[in-house]
Amino acid sequence: MCHQTVCLIARYLEKRGIPTLVVATALDIVKFGWPPRAVFMDFPLGHGGGPLFNPDKQLSIAREALEVCESLREPGKIIHLDQAWPGGDVWKTAANDQSADDVRSPRDSMPRYQFEEDRRLAEAAAGD
Repeated sequence: MCHQTVCLIARYLEKRGIPTLVVATALDIVKFGWPPRAVFMDFPLGHGGGPLFNPDKQLSIAREALEVCESLREPGKIIHLDQAWPGGDVWKTAANDQSADDVRSPRDSMPRYQFEEDRRLAEAAAGD
């Protein structure tokens, strides 16, 4: 499920008294989605729970995220978890390799907006 959808669902549930925590791997998208509570890790997209077949790392992420959830009171705040992808940042090189089979646009840190008004609203919500 995309980060934007998850943020919308989290806000919906929080308004109804159900606590949520968004675990994100796309910082620009989750900032725009403005979830009630969120944690971020600089991991490959789709790997917010950690690397496959690595239960120790997955448990570490879950524990750290839950600790943050207990203390996070400021809506829209995103906490960067102290987690590192196994093997370091090698995954970023592979994700940006245009010769690979992955035909998606390269990942970068520049937010993209469909309309100029979307950009203004996102910046206003983020306090930029």
